[in-house]
Amino acid sequence: MKVLVIGGTLFIGRSLVEELVKAGHDVAVLHRKPKHDFGRRVENMVADRNDAESVREALSGRRFEVVFDNVYDWERGTTAAQVEATVQACGGRLSRYIFMSSVAAYGDGLNHKESDPLAPDSHANPYIRHKASTERLLFRMRAQHGLPVVTFRPPFVYGPNNPFYREQFFWDRLRAGRPIVIPGDGYRLMQFVYVGDLVAAMLRAMIEPRAEGEAFNIGDSKPLTQVELVERLAKAANTEATLARVPRDLIQQAGGNAFEEPYYFGEYLDVPPITMNIGKVSRMLKVKGTAFEAALKETYRWYARNHKPRTAGFGFDDKLLAMAKTGAPAEV
Repeated sequence: MKVLVIGGTLFIGRSLVEELVKAGHDVAVLHRKPKHDFGRRVENMVADRNDAESVREALSGRRFEVVFDNVYDWERGTTAAQVEATVQACGGRLSRYIFMSSVAAYGDGLNHKESDPLAPDSHANPYIRHKASTERLLFRMRAQHGLPVVTFRPPFVYGPNNPFYREQFFWDRLRAGRPIVIPGDGYRLMQFVYVGDLVAAMLRAMIEPRAEGEAFNIGDSKPLTQVELVERLAKAANTEATLARVPRDLIQQAGGNAFEEPYYFGEYLDVPPITMNIGKVSRMLKVKGTAFEAALKETYRWYARNHKPRTAGFGFDDKLLAMAKTGAPAEV
């Protein structure tokens, strides 16, 4: 098949492109850089997907059977209108338009099914608002014009080449023999999906007739608490974790951040829980998830070979530990 991957050079997109090439598809990558490192088998197309005219110009005269839309602009946001412009630029002969949404599209809550309502267009968080409104738009386009859309709603994605400072955050500290700060009681729930499982489901969605017009939750069936996550990460690194519970109000007083430095529990990982029911993706796409422990071991092997451990942030950890010990704010 002729396949376009929008955003195919990092993490999910990179793994997807590699698997598409292995399967013999004719693959093009659309991104903002003048070149990629996939070699000549993958066509390079340059455009800013948030710029409708740029996308129209890049896709002018081109036709693809399958489009994977993986890109979200974390600095500017990517709106429903921008995604709509991309769909229109792709023309009307698609067999699939596969959009990467997020569990965040639900806004909040536990054990969501795909039929549950998504967050409103007025939601305060732009990422949540954009993902939810984009999905609504795409399914309206299906109802009105027959767009062969498929959406995926993954939770935290992990695995080799993760550009977010998540698993590495903990392994850097565990390998240095440092305690791990646990925000609050550590019982906040988290759900994960291995990047290889997500890509396998995306590939199945290309060819499974029943996938057309469907949204899919995808991830491990059992959420973990934050404490359980740290314990599993420690086990993958063949060590034990020393846990230090620090109240969230003290973390906030010190300036700790879940979205930018200084991190205190990895990048984005300490947010209100949203969990999902995973049954549909296994029933319809026949994707069997990789066991969390096995996937973490593979991820740790990549980390050990490729990641240069960071010490930035250790001083902030020490500040939090001192605050927790005295129960009073430290100087910031």
